[in-house]
Amino acid sequence: MKKFLLILLVLAVGFQGALLAQTRTVTGTVTGGDDGLGIPRANILVKGTTRGTNTNLDGQFSIEVTADETLVFSFVGYVTQEVAVGNQTTINIVLQPDYAELGEVVVVGYGSQEKKEITSSVVAVDAKDFNQGNVNDAAGLLQGKVPGLQVFNKGGNPNNSGSFRLRGISSVGSNAQPLVVIDGVIGASLDNVDPNDIESINVLKDGSAAAIYGSRGSAGVILVTTKQGTRGGSSLQADYNGFVSAATVRQFQPVMDAATYVANGGNDLGSVTDWQDEITRTAISNVHNISVSGSSENTTFRVSTNFRNIQGILDKSGFDQINARANLNHFAVNDKLNISFNMALSQRNQNFSFNEAFRYASLFNPTAPIRNPNGSFFQAILFDNFNPVAILNQNINQGERQTLNFNTQLSYEFFPGFRVTANYAQQFGSQIQGRYFSRESLYVGLGRNGLAARQADENRFTLFETFASWDKELNNANLTLTAGYSWQESQNTGFGMEAGNFPTDDLGFNIIGASGNVLGRQGEVNIYSYETPEDRIIAGFLRFNLTIGNGIFVNGGVRREGSTRLGVDNQWGTFPFVGAGVDILEYADIAAFDVLKFRAGYGVTGSLPGASGQAQDLFAYNRDDSAAGGNVSRVRGGNPDLKWEEKAEINLGLDFGLLGSKLTGTLDVYSRDVNDFILNRQVDPAIFGFSNRFENAGKIQDRGIELALTYNNLLSGDLKWTPGIIASSNKTTLEEYIIDETSFANLGSPGQNGTNMIRVAVGEEIGQIWGPQFVGVSDTGEPIFADLNGDGTVNADPASILNDDSDSQQLGTGIPTVNIGWTNQLSYGNWDLNLFFRASLGHSLVNTFRAFYEPLDPGAINSFNRTVTDLSLTDLTVAQFSSYYVEKADFIRLDNATIGYNFDMSGNDFIRNIRVYGTVQDAFVLTNYQGVDPDPVGDDGGNVLAPGIDRRNNYFDDRTYTFGLTIGF
Repeated sequence: MKKFLLILLVLAVGFQGALLAQTRTVTGTVTGGDDGLGIPRANILVKGTTRGTNTNLDGQFSIEVTADETLVFSFVGYVTQEVAVGNQTTINIVLQPDYAELGEVVVVGYGSQEKKEITSSVVAVDAKDFNQGNVNDAAGLLQGKVPGLQVFNKGGNPNNSGSFRLRGISSVGSNAQPLVVIDGVIGASLDNVDPNDIESINVLKDGSAAAIYGSRGSAGVILVTTKQGTRGGSSLQADYNGFVSAATVRQFQPVMDAATYVANGGNDLGSVTDWQDEITRTAISNVHNISVSGSSENTTFRVSTNFRNIQGILDKSGFDQINARANLNHFAVNDKLNISFNMALSQRNQNFSFNEAFRYASLFNPTAPIRNPNGSFFQAILFDNFNPVAILNQNINQGERQTLNFNTQLSYEFFPGFRVTANYAQQFGSQIQGRYFSRESLYVGLGRNGLAARQADENRFTLFETFASWDKELNNANLTLTAGYSWQESQNTGFGMEAGNFPTDDLGFNIIGASGNVLGRQGEVNIYSYETPEDRIIAGFLRFNLTIGNGIFVNGGVRREGSTRLGVDNQWGTFPFVGAGVDILEYADIAAFDVLKFRAGYGVTGSLPGASGQAQDLFAYNRDDSAAGGNVSRVRGGNPDLKWEEKAEINLGLDFGLLGSKLTGTLDVYSRDVNDFILNRQVDPAIFGFSNRFENAGKIQDRGIELALTYNNLLSGDLKWTPGIIASSNKTTLEEYIIDETSFANLGSPGQNGTNMIRVAVGEEIGQIWGPQFVGVSDTGEPIFADLNGDGTVNADPASILNDDSDSQQLGTGIPTVNIGWTNQLSYGNWDLNLFFRASLGHSLVNTFRAFYEPLDPGAINSFNRTVTDLSLTDLTVAQFSSYYVEKADFIRLDNATIGYNFDMSGNDFIRNIRVYGTVQDAFVLTNYQGVDPDPVGDDGGNVLAPGIDRRNNYFDDRTYTFGLTIGF
């Protein structure tokens, strides 16, 4: 009997398992809890498998499943639901809106939009996505995070802020930097916002997004939102964020050591000195940020203070900074009235040191001693060859910088949907720099018996803006109108003095009045001062945003703007913009996609002259010590017709999501024309009465493509991995110019003055590195060049590279073919790991160290150390620029690696969170480039038409190790 019952039990269980294993068809409808309508393209996935389906345009679905399986229902903007199948054959699901996601807004010019409604190219980067570690300015937070945005800050100089370039060359003669807007204040300084205080950064990349800012938005717009207090509740919150870091030189210039130098004929002075090691150090930095925030029912506030003690790897370089920021928001009259106040103050004491020490440490005799037996610094009297340790220790190069800005904003809703906002802001800045060159210094001031220079600059910026917005619900549509007025004014003043002949070095630059030049009135004092002319911008603007149904988005507008920087006959410009987008899945059933939106935009922006007064006459006073007084002469003529540099841009974009929106991405292609560069040109004195003035001339065309992809939670279970990749490619062509063909970027001395290395020509791409083709070495040690034109004669004269008979050609390009950023965010339990790789491919660099110091010149080696690389040729003794010194500089680098641990503080009533982390910046670089840093060089001394020159005074690249701690109370 027992056996019989056991058999029955086994059969029953098996039968039940067989029933459960049988598949069945489950049908149903997925609707939205907000409107009750069917949701098209909703994702239905069998949990734990890759099997699934999507709803049709009416929200209906059908899927084959077994009774023991679970269905997962999801759609962008709604909360995911899971339902066990069991015995059900019909499952109807109501997905509730995920208001946090649906309500996600992106800050744009003079307002914000829901993300789905944006028709232009806008990228939002939140604090969680910023680069970590020892980052001292906002530019470092964005390095490699935004497609099409390049951040140039070659080397690890802590006193240099990174410069931005968005989508290639946006200007030739005007401002090439994007406009910065901080908490609604246009033109605010990034130097006055600490990275720890930034909540998010939005980048407006195309013309249709930036044109609302007119002339200020020509190079793109960077919108910075600082951290604010959170409304609701009355408790105070305090946060501490601090780190300590150690930075070392990642790679020294490859040069001969003392033994090799002597073996190759160098002058042996009896010592062994590693000059690069002597001028560098392990740079220890520490940063501390303390913030307190809180709120009541109607008021929020946040105050923060940041302390930064930053050392550079070059001895005596770095800064100390304190930065304080406060913001207050108050709501009244049933939330119709909002009053906000923001204020920030920063004080930075800087030690600039002398970057030139890097160059001299790479070429000074490695057998020379640092000091003479009597304790004075050793110095050989040679051309352009100075003891680098003496440069740093004998001389002073310091400065101070203070910045204060504040803004008050009032916003009032007069009736539902209609709100008026007014914003008033001011920013004050002052900078003082002092330099002193010792009486014993041979580096600068030889024969002056000490030389001191003192310079003070002040700037003031005032802004008033007011705008009104009206939001109206129409039949199956929503319309938002924005109209406003903007007034800006800025002024810069400065004073400087230089004098020599000091009785002692103890006084330095602070007691410049003790100069013997002053007391003796020897005519060797240089005094100057300046004040910029009136600099004012006045503008009015209008914009509309129209949403039709839930799938068509249209916006457009115009800005009319005038500026005193332009000629009196051309001070006003008009900048229109328009954009449109469509959510394709609202109107078509495309099985592969969960999100598919197409957008297009067109916008015109303008760019102003780089400085005020360029449209006006410039005069100079020339002192004549031999007579009473002096004379005034005109050094540049005015131009009443000087007008805006204009940029017109078309952008086409696609936003998409697949696999239940686990894989999301954006694709943008663009084309823009920049017309009427503002250039200082030579003119006929017989016609104009002067020899030069600023004029409009030239045109360039930029074309590019940008891609961003993110896969959310690629792995399942406790280990999560979210990889993301961005890539961009840009080509810039010179369409018109003041001359059909010319060259730039003089290599310089010693011995190679008049050697221009960059060619630009109308109708051709920007970035051509140009020169003769190296093919070998002669028996006499001279370079042999190719007969490129086949005329039987080799003409490699640097002064004639543009001549018809010149044997010169393009040797490389200074602009990368593609820039790539690859982010990897991994988490496991309380651990997280972020790996960020960056790459630039297709560009070349002129290695100027090699071009000057690699050939084994038997005369020069007695005075200069030599560069030694894998490309060195021991029989080459004559230095002349050619393809030999132009190197492919492709690289991939691990820019940032951060591992962190978040402690579980759920049972602690006093501490909200504790996180510790470690970061390595610039962990490794894979490249064949023989120089210190393969990163692209965007310009040559500010000339954007001459990229790709790796100059000898660049600050060395560093590798930084950081340990950080964050605590929330």
